[in-house]
Amino acid sequence: MSKQVHTLEETLGAPLFERVRGAVGLTAAGETLLPLARRMVADADAARDAIQEIVGLRRGRVRVGATPSLCSSLVPTVLRRFRGEHPDIELHVNEGSSQDLIADLLARDLDLALIVQPEHGVDPALHAAPLLRESLVVASVRSGPPPTTHVQLDLNELRDQPLVMFRPGYDLRDVTLEACRRAGFTPHFAVEGGEMDAVLAFVEAGLGVALVPSMVLANRPLLRATPLAPPGMRRTIALAHRRRAILPHAAEALRATLLAHLATGELPIGVETLEQSR
Repeated sequence: MSKQVHTLEETLGAPLFERVRGAVGLTAAGETLLPLARRMVADADAARDAIQEIVGLRRGRVRVGATPSLCSSLVPTVLRRFRGEHPDIELHVNEGSSQDLIADLLARDLDLALIVQPEHGVDPALHAAPLLRESLVVASVRSGPPPTTHVQLDLNELRDQPLVMFRPGYDLRDVTLEACRRAGFTPHFAVEGGEMDAVLAFVEAGLGVALVPSMVLANRPLLRATPLAPPGMRRTIALAHRRRAILPHAAEALRATLLAHLATGELPIGVETLEQSR
């Protein structure tokens, strides 16, 4: 203690204590420092308590992004479970295309993002762990005629079907158009320009059929799902974050909750958990 006091006095350039008749008292410099020192100690205690609350997940926030199809299927279930485990953590959700979510990750506006893994891979600054593989199916209204007389639909059967199409820049739009191009035809659009909820509502209204992930039809009783004939169409869902970033404790906890949910196997038909996420 004496050495620490001596070092502090040398740093400040003035004595802080004086001895008078065997008693120790504060000098003028010591009297000036005392209230400041008390505030510094209080601030240090408050800082320690605040950090412990974050580490202990009694406070904090997590910024997560997901595509519209995942926001209407997987994400609500995971967030409900996370909220039950960590009710004091702030949740910020950003819904957007995979391209937009990747840009938000790189801009440090998100901690985590559930994206459709691009065929060419993600930016080297990001790490994307594959979690799920889900099949694409043809959605049609149950009250109308099925899109095929067979159990599975050959992609060529969409040639003469009115198609409800997503807006430009939407992942599923590009996937659908490329699949039709490879099959040798250009699809006929009944209506275009919506995102997931709008597209499903248009299909429910009987405006046409749409190629969608099987997971989004789990809570859509008015719609039927017709699988595609082999080889079918699938996409991989990955959890992405910045490669060199240290994830906040809340983001790590959300990641753990997501993986725990996937491990239960409570997934719709057409969705499989990949080995890496187990």
